[in-house]
Amino acid sequence: MLFLYNISIRIYFFLIWIASFFKPKAKKWIAGRFNWESKIPVEFKNTKNAWFHFASLGEFEQGKPLLEKFIKHFPDYKIILTFFSPSGYEIRKNSPLAHLVLYLPLDTLSNALKFIDLINPKIVFVTKYEYWYHFFTVLKKREIPLYMVSAIFRPKQIFFKLYGGFNRKILRCVTHFFVQNQSSVSLLKSIGINNSTCVGDTRFDSVINTLKNVESFAIIDDFCADNHILIAGSTWPSDEVLLAQLIINYPNWKLIIAPHEIGHSRIKEIEKRFLNCIKYTTIASAASPYQALNNSQTLIIDTIGMLSSLYQYGNIAYIGGGFGVGIHNTLEAAAFGLPVLFGPNYKKFAEANDLVKIKAAFSISNQTELNNVFEKLNTDTNFCKQAGSKAKIYVERHIGASQQIIDYVCSQ
Repeated sequence: MLFLYNISIRIYFFLIWIASFFKPKAKKWIAGRFNWESKIPVEFKNTKNAWFHFASLGEFEQGKPLLEKFIKHFPDYKIILTFFSPSGYEIRKNSPLAHLVLYLPLDTLSNALKFIDLINPKIVFVTKYEYWYHFFTVLKKREIPLYMVSAIFRPKQIFFKLYGGFNRKILRCVTHFFVQNQSSVSLLKSIGINNSTCVGDTRFDSVINTLKNVESFAIIDDFCADNHILIAGSTWPSDEVLLAQLIINYPNWKLIIAPHEIGHSRIKEIEKRFLNCIKYTTIASAASPYQALNNSQTLIIDTIGMLSSLYQYGNIAYIGGGFGVGIHNTLEAAAFGLPVLFGPNYKKFAEANDLVKIKAAFSISNQTELNNVFEKLNTDTNFCKQAGSKAKIYVERHIGASQQIIDYVCSQ
């Protein structure tokens, strides 16, 4: 099985390399890993280092409260951040929280040995669901503590299948799992893994921190004025088809849409789909933007890093991805006390299921369902306020996972 794993890793690299000739994201993935050894200063071999790994930007934001607490409790450590995806590395490569930010090298035995030699970690944290055989086994052999943060498990995952023995070996390299729910604890116990604690999801801490340190935008203030505002976050084309039709029927509402991808072709596609729209970067560079803002019903956010603070301006939130592989972050909107709407593919996300159960969020499968739910929220003010209040209370009741993890680490 290890032979197949090693072959698949190299095939994956080859496919990304081929894609790099056509896709900018794949090109960054390859270029960022080129000659990675030279990017690690020699002095890291002789310092006390903590390694935090994140798959992408979402996992970074999820694990950020823990990272900040670790720095506060262990100020003598140097912090090394690694990312698997360009969407995380490119945005956080200059993070003031880290002494060094890198792409995670390809998971081969030689890379794992060399990388761990060079960064010399005394402790390692991995957020949510990145399981790399060679990196994990080298850490275990060297008795370097490895903690999984905000991990979540489901019965259909390969770890719990008869043929999942190889994958279970990877899990057994982990020093301790900090999981999101009790069912994950039970699943791990069913395969003989007892080193887990249910602390919840550090994302709750993250969104509360955003709420406390929210950024304001003068342009957004001017666009919203006294209008009702629908915030659409991390949208995909299938979401935008529905939203474009919806907003036509509500001239007294304005829409702020922050698509999941902001490449030139995607933004052009959104501009064609929405009537009476304007781009954020266009307004930001305009000498006198106020008339254009007042005359526009839809504002397209064509820049990165604003979405988590945009929910402060909303009355209702729509979260994208529910017609694809799965919805994006619902907690950011919920923390601001907004009712949340999203597509049908949300079952894998515990917080989305919880929000639906308490009627703080509403799943829709088509245009008619979206229209009906939105009309209910629009016309029944009490219903809308109650849904938003339930969402906010739900988030506030689930904070504290980061502190529990730090308390455990300090006790070791």
